[in-house]
Amino acid sequence: MQNVLIVGLSFGVVVLLVVTARAEHQRRKEVLLQKSTALESVVATTTLPSPFSSLALDARAAIVWDVALARPLYSRNADAQLPLASLTKLMTVLLAHERISPPVTLTIAPSALAPEGDNGLFPEEEWRLRDLIGYTLIVSSNDGARALAAAAGSVGGMVSGPSSESKALETFVTAMNERAIELGLTQTYFLNESGLDTSEAVSGGYGSAHDVARLLAEALHEIPAELEMTRTKALAVRSLSGVVHDAENTNEVVNRIPALIGGKTGYTDLAGGNLAIVFDAGFARPIAVVVLGSTQAGRFSDVERLVWATLEYLKVCTAEQTICI
Repeated sequence: MQNVLIVGLSFGVVVLLVVTARAEHQRRKEVLLQKSTALESVVATTTLPSPFSSLALDARAAIVWDVALARPLYSRNADAQLPLASLTKLMTVLLAHERISPPVTLTIAPSALAPEGDNGLFPEEEWRLRDLIGYTLIVSSNDGARALAAAAGSVGGMVSGPSSESKALETFVTAMNERAIELGLTQTYFLNESGLDTSEAVSGGYGSAHDVARLLAEALHEIPAELEMTRTKALAVRSLSGVVHDAENTNEVVNRIPALIGGKTGYTDLAGGNLAIVFDAGFARPIAVVVLGSTQAGRFSDVERLVWATLEYLKVCTAEQTICI
């Protein structure tokens, strides 16, 4: 019996050892399979250079801003505070739209024709608000910006008297700065409604590429029809006085940007060349592109390069198992 019992116990131990060995073998097999799967995943991931990485730009600052996601796809010195030049007019037309309730007939005061630059407006000429906003944007009219600012600054009869227009303009510029704060544009402030340099050392408006992109996104939301007037190379705009104005777009690459929605140019001696545009990258995905501190000609080539790099980025770098660096 003792021998049989010993044999029985020995057989049980052997069975236990066999079962344990098989379990360990299966565990190691599963670990190896997991490691193999992880390795295959790493191998399947493609690492590519970002289409933005090799871009040569003349601009001192630039940003590509995904409007829907409210985040940058590319940026360079995007928070640097720089002169805005006529990009200032984006805030001017936005605020005029918000403060003036249509239908209102705007009359061009003779004093509105004083700013630098003659864009063909006439004293006492009457305009619809929408048309004057679109015309001001497409030709970058300083006269139009002054007329819009004077009208919006006097809304509610808060200013009157001999110096009423200058008070209205001062009120309007104050409101521009308040609106910039409301929008969270931390690098932005304005000294006038047009962005014209106030002296050899001081610009009429300052901001960052990041701020301008967000301002452009707000304009797209609030005044899409007016902004879309800037996507054509030329446009005939008729005032209520019956005057037909042939508006030539200041954006020289308006026909070379795919699915352009709209934009605004800017140039002064202090600012150099500025350009802000928004285009549809596909499936109703608006993308804003802003360059500041470029050259007069370089701003256009800068934006073109950024637009095409963006389209390549969205096609390649957002694909599954693809990493762009």
